[in-house]
Amino acid sequence: MIDPPGRAAGPAINRFLDSLGQLLITAVEMVHTRLELVFTELQEALESLLGLIVWWLVTLAAGALSLLFGGLALIFVFWDTHRVLVAVLITSVFVLMTLVAGSIVLAKLRQQRSLFATTLTELAKDRAFLKAPP
Repeated sequence: MIDPPGRAAGPAINRFLDSLGQLLITAVEMVHTRLELVFTELQEALESLLGLIVWWLVTLAAGALSLLFGGLALIFVFWDTHRVLVAVLITSVFVLMTLVAGSIVLAKLRQQRSLFATTLTELAKDRAFLKAPP
């Protein structure tokens, strides 16, 4: 028996469609993995930020109260002799500490790595792999 001319191409088309389907499945899995990575990084960043904010507030409250009561104690000790001088000196120390702390915070903000650095690196690797000749 002689097969019609279109029948011989059937298995080749089926193999092509199977390969195309596998390629699509691989692409979807790759996108899924990258999205999981993005959300994992986002969750880690949010947890880190929340912890940082809580400890920053505790530190700020404790520091403010200790500075307030320390300053008041010094003013009370020098109440009869140099209360205005001590008050100005304490205020100057507080302003200096505020400036130093502010510059430290700005430096730390500048040193932070970008939020999705790992994801962007992986996507760049994927792009390079897909652009590479077979």
